[in-house]
Amino acid sequence: MKNQEILTKEAIQLLKNLIETPSFSSEEDQTALLIENWFTQNNITFERENNNIWAFNKYFDKSKPTLLLNSHHDTVRPNQAYTNDPFKAIVQDGKLHGLGSNDAGGCLVSLIATFTHFYAFKNLPYNIVIVASAEEESSGKNGLNSVLKHLPKLECAIIGEPTLMQLAVAEKGLLVLDVKVKGTASHAAHQNEDNAIYKTIPVMEWFKNYSFEKISEQLGPVKMTVTQINAGKQHNVVPSECDLVVDIRVNDCYNNIEILETVKANVVAEVTPRSMHLNASSIPISHGLVQAGIALGRTTYGSPTLSDQSVLYCKSLKLGPGESLRSHSANEFIYLNEIEEGVDLYIKILTDFLK
Repeated sequence: MKNQEILTKEAIQLLKNLIETPSFSSEEDQTALLIENWFTQNNITFERENNNIWAFNKYFDKSKPTLLLNSHHDTVRPNQAYTNDPFKAIVQDGKLHGLGSNDAGGCLVSLIATFTHFYAFKNLPYNIVIVASAEEESSGKNGLNSVLKHLPKLECAIIGEPTLMQLAVAEKGLLVLDVKVKGTASHAAHQNEDNAIYKTIPVMEWFKNYSFEKISEQLGPVKMTVTQINAGKQHNVVPSECDLVVDIRVNDCYNNIEILETVKANVVAEVTPRSMHLNASSIPISHGLVQAGIALGRTTYGSPTLSDQSVLYCKSLKLGPGESLRSHSANEFIYLNEIEEGVDLYIKILTDFLK
């Protein structure tokens, strides 16, 4: 078995190779090959579907519970403010620059190194499965959600996203609604008591003022925001419809179905969700993974950003090297010592959890 120092150095080289291989969502076939090569070189059996790669620990036992390790190898497209080449792995002043270095390449390679460390351990109390997933940035249909049918029932999961290796024990879900308020079309010169735009005012006021009763200790209240409005094409025509888009960030006290039912019961409008599967997620502070992190001086918090946690139905912890604020930024980077710390802390947390 390779020692931790060698695994970490090889993980950093893998990240450099990933950076220099474009992998926009649904276009990750070449980075998938790089991940396949890692497993092949380390004599680890793996499976692949579309651009998702997964592997089980060597001594998998279906009678034991299963822990998932997951991060993604797709990226967003580079924004126009880049001054570096986003597809060149540049090391400068202890930083590794490049698209996907922070979100979430550093997390992914640290988890891959950690999985490799534990791969051949015998008599573990948990099975370990790692999934290097695709289409996370686009919430695509061929991402982690498409792999779950191939996995055993999951007891818990660590999702690798940049958290400065602090413990994100809860994550807000997302529900986007298309809301259509209908009225009667007419000439603007005529009296019209069924003006769709005027009828939209109380609907918007409800979204602005309504408060869901349950407030999460980690995530706070549910937050609803009207983000788009569209109606009318001519100054002298009252439109028959007014359309809104509402962004709802859901805490872990509710699921998306409950939120949708409340909205439909309170607004006079057609309400259509764009998707229902991006639910909030959480893990109890008392869970062994969290307690192992706390014992190492890690702090807990609630995360406002969305990840692949949203497609899981098990207890899940978001944890990884790097900083969320750097994600999707120009000249994205991760500190090399953050990756070193990431591998070290992942291994220490799992060592404690699996003892």
